[in-house]
Amino acid sequence: MEIAGAGGEVSSYDRNKALKAFDETKAGVKGLVDAGIEKIPRIFVRTLDELAEDLPFKIEEDKNIDIPLIDLQGISTDQRRKKMIDEVRLASETWGFFQLVNHGIPLSVTNEMIQGVRRFHEEDVELKKQLYSKDLSRKVQFDSNFDLYRSRSANWRDTLRCLFLTHDPINPEELPDTCRDIIVDYRKHIMNLGDTLTELFSEALGLNKDHLKDMDFSQWCTLNCHNYTACPEPELTLGTTQHSDPSFFTNLLQDCFGGLQILNQN
Repeated sequence: MEIAGAGGEVSSYDRNKALKAFDETKAGVKGLVDAGIEKIPRIFVRTLDELAEDLPFKIEEDKNIDIPLIDLQGISTDQRRKKMIDEVRLASETWGFFQLVNHGIPLSVTNEMIQGVRRFHEEDVELKKQLYSKDLSRKVQFDSNFDLYRSRSANWRDTLRCLFLTHDPINPEELPDTCRDIIVDYRKHIMNLGDTLTELFSEALGLNKDHLKDMDFSQWCTLNCHNYTACPEPELTLGTTQHSDPSFFTNLLQDCFGGLQILNQN
């Protein structure tokens, strides 16, 4: 028996059965919303343990707190590059996070990337089901919660994941036609930016600028295209629970809604 929302009690609740039932729809959280649910399934409701873990942290609204902002304009000049290296070093030591401007990716490309991802997630569910899989080794994969069977509560999120390997590249025909061209274009830009950042990280560590690049950090890139469908009970769940990314570093592109929170000094 399934609890549709947070309220009420049931005498028997089989979480594994509920997870399997959701997984087998292959429709993700958008499929639930499209089906007209008014209360979210219990598998998405955050546990008391998760809520308690958030209690020590406060949400800081102080407008005087500035996330580090790094301007990449003029990186080819020695004086400007030295300043960027110092900024990257300080931001990485104190925040582990920074914002980039003048990064070289045209606004038309970032906007179309966001629109392309939206087109994919809004397309016919039967087409998306063809890509649905829990196999993270697949080059192109649609999924909802890669850790569905391990997490304490599921995230309210669906993901199109593309795995780019230098030694075994994706055939563009494997990519969804709703966003194929822009993914190919965006990936070229993001890899160039990744090379620039890898050089800055290397120099910030006092190493030769090609040190990290020579360690083959750029031989693979995973593109995670998340979609957070409007939730009927947003106070009970999260689109992304507290975590640290397992990648060497992450380039994040947000749409106009934002919503990312960063944990810094509690």
